[in-house]
Amino acid sequence: MGVAYLTELFISWYSGVEYESYAFINRFSGPYSTSYWIMMTCNVVSPQLFWFKKIRRSLVATFALSIVVNIGMWFERYVIIVTSLHRDYNPSSWGEFYATNIDVGVFIGTLGIFFTLFLLFARFFPVLALNELKTILKSSGERQKELQAQSNKKA
Repeated sequence: MGVAYLTELFISWYSGVEYESYAFINRFSGPYSTSYWIMMTCNVVSPQLFWFKKIRRSLVATFALSIVVNIGMWFERYVIIVTSLHRDYNPSSWGEFYATNIDVGVFIGTLGIFFTLFLLFARFFPVLALNELKTILKSSGERQKELQAQSNKKA
């Protein structure tokens, strides 16, 4: 992701279009720079922890880093949309974005719908790989029949 972000910045500088350059400079130094730097930290810096073997092999650390990267990806969408809209080509439409209760409610509602559908999916469609489960059941069933046949011979 870091290479992609730097490539976008380089292309905006190399193109010589002052509006595109301003858009990228505004992202990391403007009023929404906090969101930009959170995005960079979550998407570029935090995955670098995977260079350590102990972190790569820890399920808890991997899960925590996956959540951090997901937060970073959400901030990427936020940075793209909000910073693109708050400084339009028309100065009369310039303004700051402040989330309303409706914005927050819609966001929380989408999270609720996602988790509800995900849990319904997990409930009705098993998370286990059925072909592996069938192989295990078949081999353990055959082994059980052999043990039962041996015990019948002894009796």
